Amino acid sequence: MLSETLAVGLGSYGIGQKIRALRTKRKLGLVQLGEHTDLSAGLLSKIERGKLIPTLPTLLRIALVFGVGLEHFFVDSSETPTLAVVRKKDRLRLPDRPGEESPSYFFESLDFPVTDRKMEAYYAEFKAHAKPMEPHKHAGAEVIYVITGQLVVTIDGDDTMLSEGDSMYFDSGFPHSYRQQGRAACSAVVVVTP
Repeated sequence: MLSETLAVGLGSYGIGQKIRALRTKRKLGLVQLGEHTDLSAGLLSKIERGKLIPTLPTLLRIALVFGVGLEHFFVDSSETPTLAVVRKKDRLRLPDRPGEESPSYFFESLDFPVTDRKMEAYYAEFKAHAKPMEPHKHAGAEVIYVITGQLVVTIDGDDTMLSEGDSMYFDSGFPHSYRQQGRAACSAVVVVTP
């Protein structure tokens, strides 16, 4: 017998409704599903109505009939947008090279709570008179938008000067680096695709 807490928690997945949806989509009756799973129609009815939580082996028998994995019953199938708010006070400020006395820049992730990001966004501050950074490369693309100051972006040995309000898109598979230009510090938003 399940405790009320466990029953409520498992009930929130809507396993019974998901089984009913699969069954009706296939135009199977409870008796027919019972024949395929070797489970009684009464048991299946109780599961579909949420009166009984199936064991994993029972759920696996049902899943095999419909050609779905067990995860089908435990993921939220509703279409909801991915949303994450990152407050300025919650961002973690990191140097480009940990342990370096004079980092080339500091960055803060703007989207760290999202686990399945399709891109990565950063706020970056490039300090005046900082040690030049080593060129690096990675798969994907980058977009840089300069908020304040001037930034030189070197891509495959060619320099491009960006000023406040300028933006740039480039293939990050080529060696690239950034450096602040002039006396004032520079800040930018950098968006990277994986």
